[in-house]
Amino acid sequence: MADLTLYHASPSRSSVALWMLEEIGQPYDIHKLDLQKGEQLKSGYLAINPMGKVPALKHKNAVITESAAICTYLADEFPQAKLNVPVGNPQRGVYLKWLFFGPSIFEPAMTDVAFPRKEAANPTALGYRPFDQVLDIMAKAVSKGPYLMGEQFTAADVVLGSGIRYGTMFKLVPERKEFADYIARFSERPALKRAMEKDHGAKAA
Repeated sequence: MADLTLYHASPSRSSVALWMLEEIGQPYDIHKLDLQKGEQLKSGYLAINPMGKVPALKHKNAVITESAAICTYLADEFPQAKLNVPVGNPQRGVYLKWLFFGPSIFEPAMTDVAFPRKEAANPTALGYRPFDQVLDIMAKAVSKGPYLMGEQFTAADVVLGSGIRYGTMFKLVPERKEFADYIARFSERPALKRAMEKDHGAKAA
């Protein structure tokens, strides 16, 4: 039994954590949950993640939830994978910004467009800008390349890259050359290919 266990469902946001686990190259177990059967809402799993959402990662006696937090944790816990910017490096602040930009800015702005409110929200009450502006900011960042932190591929690319890839796949993000080029740069990573194969297997099971 491995020290790392991912509570996973496919397709879901836990695919982000699955990719990250493949990137760090450590042994891990997968505990599959069937969302259609509501297994994420049963008492056993709610004891692990009271939100009843995936992913959740168990590492020894610690349980970490939220995709970006899981990726941050794994990158710091296994620095030999070189997926983090370490404490003490001023660029760590930029790295952390992009790590949390996806779930805090990009995803909410995209959701607003995909599932519009009956009445528009007061812009001053939101922690993000309109979707088009968010996309412009992201396009500028990834076009500098090859990755968000320059030559170094990091956990931030796993998190934000997954979001952009998902958004373009399901036509939630408009086609833009900057995003297509960015996706092409990380799509050949062996870890992502392995994660996709495992995800496909989980979906078929």
